[in-house]
Amino acid sequence: MARWIDLDTPAGPVQAWRADPTGVPLGGVVVIQEIFGVNAHIRDIAERFARAGYVALAPALFDPVERKVELGYDQSASARGVELRNAVGFDRASEIVGAAAQLLQHEGLRTGAVGFCWGGSLAFLANTRHGLPAVSYYGARTLPFLGEPARAPIMFHFGRHDGSIPPEAIEQHRQALPHAPIYVYDAGHGFSCDLRADYDADSAALAWTRTLAFLADSLK
Repeated sequence: MARWIDLDTPAGPVQAWRADPTGVPLGGVVVIQEIFGVNAHIRDIAERFARAGYVALAPALFDPVERKVELGYDQSASARGVELRNAVGFDRASEIVGAAAQLLQHEGLRTGAVGFCWGGSLAFLANTRHGLPAVSYYGARTLPFLGEPARAPIMFHFGRHDGSIPPEAIEQHRQALPHAPIYVYDAGHGFSCDLRADYDADSAALAWTRTLAFLADSLK
């Protein structure tokens, strides 16, 4: 079952897409959006986690500045998403992610975070600021935060042909987090999203398998 719920956060009330498994949950996962809002892709990710046994919660991070944002992936949508991302900011978005995690934790669920694009960088902050095991998919804006120490296990997925994350940026991740698994796929940015031009089915499937194994181990 998946539905919108209301979530109280330090940034004010926001909506969140919640998907629940049919059986006893294995844990909770905060699904952190790209710059395109909690759109069909992010809702689908949440529902996939639910089918894998997790309670998934995808908070609408843009709600403090504009509600019900759901963008596509063309150039104009990207430009609008950047505007909204900048208006919300990392600190406020991180507070919302933390509130989503607290809701799941208060239900007795061991909880992690998985984020994509902008959400990939926010997943890193979910780890350093909220102590959540985290999986970061192609987070291109993490470098300024690499000085924040990890507080839980973390995993990274990058595309080798991602122009926004050059090899030297990936190497900086390796140097800052030598014990973190960092996977690089023969793909571009957004390779896990089947609505993007850079979608790569094989890379997406492998990254998903690794993500589920990571969560199973980190949240057991």
